Amino acid sequence: MACRITELVIDCADPQRLGDFWCEVLGYVELGWDGDDLEIGPPGGFGGPLPTLVLSRSDEPKRGKLPLHLDVNPTDRDQDAELERLLAAGARPADVGQTGEESWHVLADPEGNEFCLLCRRVDAVDSPSTAG
Repeated sequence: MACRITELVIDCADPQRLGDFWCEVLGYVELGWDGDDLEIGPPGGFGGPLPTLVLSRSDEPKRGKLPLHLDVNPTDRDQDAELERLLAAGARPADVGQTGEESWHVLADPEGNEFCLLCRRVDAVDSPSTAG
C-alpha cells in the first residue's frame, strides 16, 4: 500500500483572494472554510484523483524562492493561449534565474508564489461526479 497527495497547503495573507485565483486557474471550486483556512478543489470534492488546496492564513511574509512550487499544463488550449488566460487572471511573470530558453513560463500568483506553466497539453481529469 502507498500514500498519495490529497491536499497541498499554501500559507498566504489572503485566502479568499488566492482561492479565487487558483479556482480560476485550475477550474476548482470553494469547498469550505475551517477557521481562517479556505479549502478549494475539484467540483467532486476531496478524495478524488486530484488534490485539494488549503489556503492557510499566515502573517509571515514570503522569504525568497519557494522550495516547492506547482507546475500546471494546459488542458484545452495551447501554451500561448493559456499564458494569456493566466496573466488575465492575475498571474505575473517571475524571474527565478531562468535563461529564456526554457520551454516553460515561470509565473507568480497574486501573493508572489512561483509556479510554472509547462508546454505539454494534458487531458483534463474528470471528478468522480462528472466521470461517465
